[in-house]
Amino acid sequence: MKKILVFVFATVVSCSAMAQQKMAKMDHKSMKMENCVMMKDGKMMCMKDGKTMPLTSTMTMKNGTKVMADGTVKMKDGKTMMLKDGQSVMMSGKVDKMPMEDHMKM
Repeated sequence: MKKILVFVFATVVSCSAMAQQKMAKMDHKSMKMENCVMMKDGKMMCMKDGKTMPLTSTMTMKNGTKVMADGTVKMKDGKTMMLKDGQSVMMSGKVDKMPMEDHMKM
């Protein structure tokens, strides 16, 4: 009986340790910045595969939203807006604040 209890305890401990490792890996992946265009210090920047470069031409997102090099965003429905410093447009077309903007290096 003692051996069974020790075996069950060891199994539970090892399973919980594996679960912790998987969660840590998922958190690391979720911190990865998505491809987007962003307004940073008054300049439009494009981030692709972790590399940041100036946006020099109009970019069309997956939903039809167009982002111009001057920071103008024209939605598929015709609405127009100007990006403010710290805002970004994801490849899906969603406009949002830049995630982790304090930690980004350009």
